[in-house]
Amino acid sequence: MAKFFVNAEDVFENEIHIKGTDVNHIKNVLRLPVGKEILINNRQGKDYKCIIKLIDTDLVTADIIGELEETTEPAVQTVLFQSLIKGEKMEFVIQKAIEIGVTVIIPIITERCIVKLESDKKTKSKCERWQKIAESAAKQSKRGIVPEVLWPMTFKEALTYAKQQLEVSCIPFENEHAYHIKTYLKNCKAKSIGIFIGPEGGFTDEEVLLASTFQISPITLGKRILRSETAGLVTLANIMYEMGEI
Repeated sequence: MAKFFVNAEDVFENEIHIKGTDVNHIKNVLRLPVGKEILINNRQGKDYKCIIKLIDTDLVTADIIGELEETTEPAVQTVLFQSLIKGEKMEFVIQKAIEIGVTVIIPIITERCIVKLESDKKTKSKCERWQKIAESAAKQSKRGIVPEVLWPMTFKEALTYAKQQLEVSCIPFENEHAYHIKTYLKNCKAKSIGIFIGPEGGFTDEEVLLASTFQISPITLGKRILRSETAGLVTLANIMYEMGEI
């Protein structure tokens, strides 16, 4: 059954209005007819089972026939602090992280980032594209929310955010003091976890040392060195598995 996301203000007592690009998707891509059952989510974790009532030029109206209990959202909230990496790789990480179950993605600017942000206008354009990818991935994987891709932060801003907003955070980094991720997660009872992932060249020793002053735990993902676009997804998958979310 096709699923769509709408803003809360478009949900009424007995019907829901679908606007924007989803109208064209319903009409011309999926070719859904009047009378077809669909799922609609209010972006706040509530799903509605609906039947399409009217398809107009720029509006689809659907009758609500029931509310569904949300079962796809993990109990543990995860924030992926992903260092900026080259175009398609960043988009791949966003798409797959959302399919796995991430709650929020925050691009971060670190010492060895090859990608450099230019003007606010270009950054805004990137963020809008990333959010569209997030919404598409949320639809495909039947998420109960559309995870947010926030405005990029500096590394120190991200560390401060993690300390203030999350119970625990970890940073995959290869050294003799790092916990293996399985050991780390078996001892973790937190309901919110941050994951810091370095760029193509990895974090510097100084960045990892700074992270430790913010109580960010160094962990290892195993014997092999993973690419930036792989490391975050492996960490997320381990969290979902070890904490009973898969």
